[in-house]
Amino acid sequence: MAGVPSVRRRLMSMVYELLLGFAVLFLPFLVFEMVVKASHAEVVEHMRQALAFLVLGAYFIHQWTRKGQTLAMQTWRIRVAMADGATVTPRAATVRYLLCWLWVLPAAIVSWAFGLHQWHALIALLVGIVLWSLTAFLDRDRQFLHDRIAGTRLVALAKPARNVKASAA
Repeated sequence: MAGVPSVRRRLMSMVYELLLGFAVLFLPFLVFEMVVKASHAEVVEHMRQALAFLVLGAYFIHQWTRKGQTLAMQTWRIRVAMADGATVTPRAATVRYLLCWLWVLPAAIVSWAFGLHQWHALIALLVGIVLWSLTAFLDRDRQFLHDRIAGTRLVALAKPARNVKASAA
């Protein structure tokens, strides 16, 4: 089976994924904001969060079950597969998506429980991300905890072969 991408490589891919996530959310949020007239009522704020959760879920689940990669994963040559190497099933992709929220959910709960804002909340988020990334070092195959639970694994893909044309002499 293919090798496991380094934790650094996976985290760099996630940073790129964050940027792409904003692009994925742009059109649905544009339409939503026009419909609700950019209201900031509490119920609308919750609807905004639900929309982001659902749109991102649809995006990730679709990409993981389609060919095991998002655009960021393609760039960093990482693929998600079932533990046996097969294509990710919709059920496993859904479980993986839900478990991926554990990267940020504990920090969000801590921030809410202790009334953390701005820099303090950001520090809590960063600590949560660092702690979750350390779960890879607790696994013999260097998989994150959410992959182990979902029955999936990240694999490193080889660099594509260079297309070198032989020069005529």
